[in-house]
Parts: sequence; C-alpha cells; structure tokens
Amino acid sequence: MSTAVRQRVVAPVWQVTRPARPGRVPGVVLAGFRDRGPAPVDHRLDPHPVLTLALACGEAALGIDEPTGRQHRGSLVTGLGFGVGGAARVRAANVEWMQVRLSPAVARAVLGVGPAELESSVVALDDLWGERRAARLREQLAQAASWEERFALVEAFLSRLTAAGPAIEPELAWAWDRIVAEHGQVRVEELADELGWSRKRLWSRFHAQLGLPPKRAVRLVRFDRAATRLAGGQEVARVAADCGYADQSHLHRDVVAFTGVTPATVAGQSLVTTADMAWVDHVPRLSARWGSAPASRFDGPHRPPPATGGDARGGRVPGQGTDHHALFSSRHRVSDA
Repeated sequence: MSTAVRQRVVAPVWQVTRPARPGRVPGVVLAGFRDRGPAPVDHRLDPHPVLTLALACGEAALGIDEPTGRQHRGSLVTGLGFGVGGAARVRAANVEWMQVRLSPAVARAVLGVGPAELESSVVALDDLWGERRAARLREQLAQAASWEERFALVEAFLSRLTAAGPAIEPELAWAWDRIVAEHGQVRVEELADELGWSRKRLWSRFHAQLGLPPKRAVRLVRFDRAATRLAGGQEVARVAADCGYADQSHLHRDVVAFTGVTPATVAGQSLVTTADMAWVDHVPRLSARWGSAPASRFDGPHRPPPATGGDARGGRVPGQGTDHHALFSSRHRVSDA
C-alpha cells in the first residue's frame, strides 16, 4: 500500500519558530507563530489533547469565535477538546503570538484551575492570572528582541508556576503519559489493572484531575495522531490501520465527530510549512521515559505491565525536546524557518 505524500498546493497560513534547545519545563511545549498574510487568517479550530495558551506578542491579537457567536480576543486559553465539531474559528491579521501547549497533568499548577473546569471552553488569560500578571507578560513578550528571548522568558515564568503549584497523583500522571506514548492505542481496563485500581476509581480520579474521562482521553489522543497523518498526506486506509481503528469507517466516524468534516477535507489542510510529514509525537508528557506503573498508594503493589515490543516500554520516546507542534487545527511537523 502506497504511503506517498501528496503535494501541497495551498499556501501555508503560519510561519512557525520552535525553540533551538530542548524544553526545560516538563509537560510544556512552545512555538512562536507569525501569520504570513496578506489575507487575514480564518480557519477551523480542531480539538487537541492539550490545553493551549495563546500569548499575544504585540498589539494585534489572535481571535477565536465560538459556535455560539461569542468572540474572544487577546491572550487566551483553550481547554481539552475545545473545537469539537469544527464550528469554532481562529481569526487573526498581522499577529505574532506564542503557543504554549500544556499537558493536563500540569494545567492546574500553571493556570490556577483544574482542566476539568476548562474542558471544551475558551477563556481570557486575564480571568485566570489576573489583569496585572497577564498584562505584564504581554509587555515583556512585546519588548523581547527575538523568539529565543521570548521562549526563555515564558519558560522561566512557567517553571516558577509549576514548581509552586499543586501536583496531580503520580498514578494519573503515569496513566496520561502512557496514553500519549501509546498514541491512544491502550485499553482503559489495562491501565486500571496495571495500577491495581478499579475502573470506577480510575474513571473518577482521572476525570477529576485531568479533565476528561480516560476513555475519551484515549479516543482524543488517537484521533489527534490520525488527523496529523491525514494532513501529512498519508492514505486513509493506512492511517486507519496504523492508528488502531477497526476500519476506515471507524476513522471516518471519529474525524467527523471531532472536526465536522471528512478525512478527505482534513487531508487537504496546509496551515504551516513542512519539511517532514512523518508523525511526530507532539503531545506534551511529563517524562520522555516511562515504564512500570507506580505503586498505588490505595490498593497495594501494582501489577507490572505485560512485556510487549516497541520503544514505549522504558525506551527513549519523543519528548519535549523533539516535539514539533503546531497551531490548534494545524496537523504538520513544522520547519525551523
């Protein structure tokens, strides 16, 4: 079966800059965005398995329009799964902004509220951090002389927040990282068994601390990988097989449910430049390495994971330092332009 990448004919919307060095804040990935113009940006916003901060770096501001007609401008935060159904829009003109993608495992420490309180929503950063703190950060980003200076500034800021903020239970951090490292191809029952928890306990604690039920987390992470590969030009049948879908109809169902459009439409997206369409694990994790589940503090020793192949069992997997991430509905590995 051919895996050839189709040529893109649509001009990219965004010029993307990534940090030159690996990230230093676990559970966080950064990128700088500048719209390419000359036409204003207007495209669909698709859901991702992250919380996203959009930090304004100048006078012009990014905008998000909700399906209800409500409009948001300025520095914003979108919750896990925001954009389901494809009716939300991203709008901008002549903007520079920084994208901060947060693992739900660090969201409460960074934002001051848990991911469950922000699920499928968008809020102004002023409402979470307070006007003074948010305004100060905007001023510093606008005054910075380069993207690297901006990255360093935001990393230092987030590092202080994560160090001082509350941590989630280690069992749940492990479960999230496991789902991400397996690209959503893991059974919730298996996670509960490895932790020595009942499925009910895993469901309630996972939902309360990470913002969505574990089964939906699995589905969202799997969809995210599939959508990335579709936008990279891979054939639908190959994407369905590689991403763990029973068949193409199941992939089609998920894509339509999450984006409101067909896989063929997703495959036609081209929002950023790309040098390599291969899948890159761009969902932030707390650790680039993971293996056995931590011993549960509630039910005694865990049962170790079954021995299976692949690099997910303690081997090196793509982490923050190799993340190639993109704007909300953008599904490409970005260049270092």
